[in-house]
Amino acid sequence: MTRRRLPEWFLLLLPAIIVIAAVVLIPLIFSLYSSFTPYKLTRPSTLWKWVGTYNYEKILTDAKFWAAFGRTVLFLTIALNLEMLLGLGIAVMVNKVTWGQRTLRTIVMFPMMFSPILVGFQFKFIFNDNIGLVNNALQSMGFNAALPWLVDGKLALFSIAFAEIWMSTSVFAILILAGLFAMPRDPLEAAKVDGCTPWQSFRHITLPFLMPFIFIAMTIRSLDVARAYDIVQIMTGGGPARRTELLWTLMSRTGYVDARMGLANAMGYVSIILSVVFTIYFFRKLTAARAQIGMGG
Repeated sequence: MTRRRLPEWFLLLLPAIIVIAAVVLIPLIFSLYSSFTPYKLTRPSTLWKWVGTYNYEKILTDAKFWAAFGRTVLFLTIALNLEMLLGLGIAVMVNKVTWGQRTLRTIVMFPMMFSPILVGFQFKFIFNDNIGLVNNALQSMGFNAALPWLVDGKLALFSIAFAEIWMSTSVFAILILAGLFAMPRDPLEAAKVDGCTPWQSFRHITLPFLMPFIFIAMTIRSLDVARAYDIVQIMTGGGPARRTELLWTLMSRTGYVDARMGLANAMGYVSIILSVVFTIYFFRKLTAARAQIGMGG
């Protein structure tokens, strides 16, 4: 009796399958299981106690979770819209440049190359109450009082949003610039012959053509911002008094500081809803924008 040999393609893929299972699949299954337990890092035996949907029911009535959820949605909305507007403006200006455009494109990409941790430390220093560059600049202009950028709740959230926007606006700029390069010139020339103003040409020709690229960027960035952790943790740690606490910093505090890992994993799965909703929304917008300009549904 001859043994059946495994297909060669399966043998070639087997190392990758094992790595993916070890790094992604097994932790995913473990986290899902532990979300149905009262698992605490300080009490490993609680991992084997099944409590069903208790953690999920607790989340639904947890004011701190919903406050962090609402703050994350607000943060995401502000960051995405400002990044889109700034990225669109930068892309249009770079597209108008006729000399040194490659150098400008490289410069535009610089912020997105930095690690979020590095950006967090950088802006933590810039917005420091005592030695920060912002307060020093304001004082040199005649403002005597130092603003508590990272201590006041509203100013701290503004500071985090500023750092996030500085780092990621280039994602929108690069994708929109790619759209401008791909745009045919015939409609613009026809509009110019018909007497359209630059604003009318941009509003009715350029912008509709760019919308698929904008929605692609929004889909990518919505997933990133919904999982914002590094910059927030470095700059404020979720403070002051949890006023800058977003979903992922709340999960980190719950899992590693309070040691309630089962509850933290349940929060993680509930927060996936936010990412899924925004992804579906922007994908539908992308499909509609592509259909509007004749690129297919």
